[in-house]
Amino acid sequence: MAGLEAPRLDYIGRFRGESGLKRIQVHLGPKKAVLANTVGLALAAFERRVRSVVAALYARYPTEQQLDADGLAAVIDLGAWAHAEWVRIHPFVNGNGRTARIWANFVFMRYGVPPVVRLRPRPDGGYGAASARAMDGEWKPTAVVFRQMLLELPARETPRARSPRRK
Repeated sequence: MAGLEAPRLDYIGRFRGESGLKRIQVHLGPKKAVLANTVGLALAAFERRVRSVVAALYARYPTEQQLDADGLAAVIDLGAWAHAEWVRIHPFVNGNGRTARIWANFVFMRYGVPPVVRLRPRPDGGYGAASARAMDGEWKPTAVVFRQMLLELPARETPRARSPRRK
């Protein structure tokens, strides 16, 4: 989190809702994140969902197997959902956007998709508007932005989806 500006240095790396941060409310524009006293519950639900979807993806696409078009779509959706949900929860006082982008890139890289979401500066091309919609629990605009980012990669970096098997 080098270069992160925080109201107080002791906020960095700590979750809202922890001792000393129980009443900290954050906003993204006019939208409020989840209340500080519900951050722990929201993160527990986040973790359950990520684990569940990753388990389902792994059952269908082991790590050494190349994704087909459906698998690539599912990975992009998971990365977009994780990003948008992290933004909606906003568990930290500062640094949530960077952490959300790390989540998205981690999910992509886990399945052989290039990390397309730059950490700094904040991406453009609809990213800000999609993040604002994430505050309302809408993750699909983020998926649209991430798909566009993948399309803009040079051809050598774009993941190749397998053709469906013919019977």
